[in-house]
Amino acid sequence: MESSPSRITERVGIILVDHGSKLEAANKMLEDVARGFQETSAYAIVEPAHMELAEPTIEQAMARCVERGAQRIVVQLFFLSPGRHSMRDIPRMTREAAAHYPGIPVHISDPLGIDPRLNAILQSRIEEALKFDVVAANDEET
Repeated sequence: MESSPSRITERVGIILVDHGSKLEAANKMLEDVARGFQETSAYAIVEPAHMELAEPTIEQAMARCVERGAQRIVVQLFFLSPGRHSMRDIPRMTREAAAHYPGIPVHISDPLGIDPRLNAILQSRIEEALKFDVVAANDEET
């Protein structure tokens, strides 16, 4: 008997992973993204993770997914382009964390990359910036 798509997504854990920051506001933004994605997607299990500098770590997020009932996990890179962290460091950290859960398949996505939908976001941000009559100045005095 096959499961319906919604039944399948209930058992898939999604880990959104970014670099991590010393700035709490930057780390909180990923929590907000994860919460928003969970609320608007078919996935019931969505956890944020930071590669370094902040918690939760990839290992902690993976443990949380398993505790919440994930039978398969996708580590979604919250990076725009491929680089050392997204192509080497995070896959290594993911393999190390996944070793604790040998019966659970773990997949790693590509970085977000080039997507035509980003053009609308860029256009919106540029229009917002142009609404203000303020030019960013260098903090150094001349």
